[in-house]
Amino acid sequence: MKKLLIPALAVAVASAALPAAAQSYGHNNGPARGPVYAQNYNGWQSVTQRKYSLDRRIDQGVRTRQLSNREASRLKSELNSLVRLERQYQQGGLTRWERQDLDRRYDSLSAKVRYERNDHNGRRH
Repeated sequence: MKKLLIPALAVAVASAALPAAAQSYGHNNGPARGPVYAQNYNGWQSVTQRKYSLDRRIDQGVRTRQLSNREASRLKSELNSLVRLERQYQQGGLTRWERQDLDRRYDSLSAKVRYERNDHNGRRH
C-alpha cells in the first residue's frame, strides 16, 4: 500500500504544478509590434511612455560613452520638438493620420538613437 501511495502522491503534485508553470506572467502574446506596443498592442501608447523610453536610451548612451554630448543634445532636441508636435496635434484631438505620423516620427527617432549609439562615434574600434 505504501509503495503505491508515494508514486500516486508524486503524480498528484506534478499534475498540480504543471498548469502553474504554464501560467502567463503578463507577457504579451499579441501581434509582435515591438516595445512600443508592449503594454497594449491594440492602442496608442502615450507620448510620455515613448518620450521617457527614448530619453532614457539617450542618457544611457551618454553614460556608456556610446553617444557624444553633441549627439545626445541633437537627439534630445529632436525628441523635444516631437513632443511639441504631439501637443499641437492633441489640441484638436488626434486623428488617425496624426497618430500614424507621430508613430513614424518616433520610430525614425528611435532608429537614429540606435544608429548613433552603435556608430562608435566615428572611431573604428
